[in-house]
Amino acid sequence: MKVLSSEPENIFIDGIGAVSPAGWGVLPLREALAKGEPLPAKELARPGWARPLRVRSVPPPSPRPDFMTHPRLRRTSPITQYAVAAALEALGDDAARVRNGSLRLGIVLCVMTGCVNYSRRFYDETLKDPATASPLVFPETVFNAPASHLAALLGATALNYTLLGDPGTFLQGLALAADWLLSRRVDGCLVAGAEEIDWLTADAYRLFARKIILSDGAGAIYLRRQSHTAPSVRLHCISEPHLFSSKKQRAHAAQRMRAELPAGNPGHLLCDGIQNLPNIDAQEQEAWQDWPGARLSPRAILGEGLAAVSAWQCVAAIDALRQRQHPAASVSVVGCNEQAIGAHFVIS
Repeated sequence: MKVLSSEPENIFIDGIGAVSPAGWGVLPLREALAKGEPLPAKELARPGWARPLRVRSVPPPSPRPDFMTHPRLRRTSPITQYAVAAALEALGDDAARVRNGSLRLGIVLCVMTGCVNYSRRFYDETLKDPATASPLVFPETVFNAPASHLAALLGATALNYTLLGDPGTFLQGLALAADWLLSRRVDGCLVAGAEEIDWLTADAYRLFARKIILSDGAGAIYLRRQSHTAPSVRLHCISEPHLFSSKKQRAHAAQRMRAELPAGNPGHLLCDGIQNLPNIDAQEQEAWQDWPGARLSPRAILGEGLAAVSAWQCVAAIDALRQRQHPAASVSVVGCNEQAIGAHFVIS
């Protein structure tokens, strides 16, 4: 899953988009990360419990986006709305080119828990009374529903994949997009990571990591073979995905990922996955202890967004390069249960 150095100049970042607990758009994300303070947690009721769960959820949009009136989005759960909003922001004017058929757009959607709102609702109805469980809910429970809705909204008819895995899967999505572009299977490729909050997942995560605060939202990156922005940000490389199955192997995977990325210098940026929880952060902290440059930890501010948070890491890194704050940036993702993988972006 590595972008090889033979043709790195052909993979540029043409647009970025985000929906996060900070708000709708890249600007609120940038401002929250610049402030550097963890966003306040909100209470989420758990049935049967007097004590609520704590989460960092996306605030309601203001004003309400026009795309939410589209027929395909009338019954969708938040994950689709987040993915569509981030995608449209990243695509910009090229969304119209996709609709008129002049641009072949590939879509890669990356998720971990996926459409959990409707899944919980469907199974809840089925357990209570199978005879009255609504079949209209079922299509929204499948993992590729958001990607399907996004393609329908855009009129995209090219390649459309949904990748399921831990947070590191978003970087695998970038590598897949780069492969499609280099092989000229598409003219542009949109990679999105999206999640939605439900009490079911928040409670399940609490069983394994009690102090983690889950969050939801989406991040999107639009890649092309040519640069249409200034400054031009290029995807330099992506490490191999290093798999693990225990804490010891997790540390080894993090170190192998680190070894495959550039060493960095004092002017470079590292967007890591640290969330100020020593027992979870230790392996990643150790792998990057020699990093000489600036560091940014979106997870510590936005919460554990699963597939969305690795997308926010990449969006934040690219945005910092676009703002000319750094000439290069690395992204480190040591996933929760599957892989360690990293990426490096540079101003071309």
